Amino acid sequence: MHIDWNAFTPGSALGGGALIGLSAVLLALFNGRIAGISGILGGLLQRPSSDTGWRAAFILGLLGASWAYVMVAPMPAAVVQASDTSLVVAGLLVGVGTRYGAGCTSGHGVCGLSRLSPRSLVATAAFMAAGFLTVYVLRHLLAGA
Repeated sequence: MHIDWNAFTPGSALGGGALIGLSAVLLALFNGRIAGISGILGGLLQRPSSDTGWRAAFILGLLGASWAYVMVAPMPAAVVQASDTSLVVAGLLVGVGTRYGAGCTSGHGVCGLSRLSPRSLVATAAFMAAGFLTVYVLRHLLAGA
């Protein structure tokens, strides 16, 4: 294992995590909702309802955060070591898993675990294990295939 110490940025990681936690707490306190991104986006894509406004504002905030970041610092370079096909398949599998798991990493991993939800603990353990296993299989077992 190799650590690129020049790219190691614990300050920004801590700041980002704190902002994610703060946004989840504020949404729960002021709106009584869980900050599960898949549920927020899914509700926004359904027929218009009385809660469309806050959902749209939340998604726009997510998208606007990267724009705001670029105003104060350069965006870090992104290196993707996968084909377009792999990315599409991975995205579809994540979407299917989100539906079967009744939530995503933000809903279960951030909000559910902080509420000590046993269901979220199982879901988070399952998608973390699936991620570890997928990386192992693709990088070590199928790397030469």
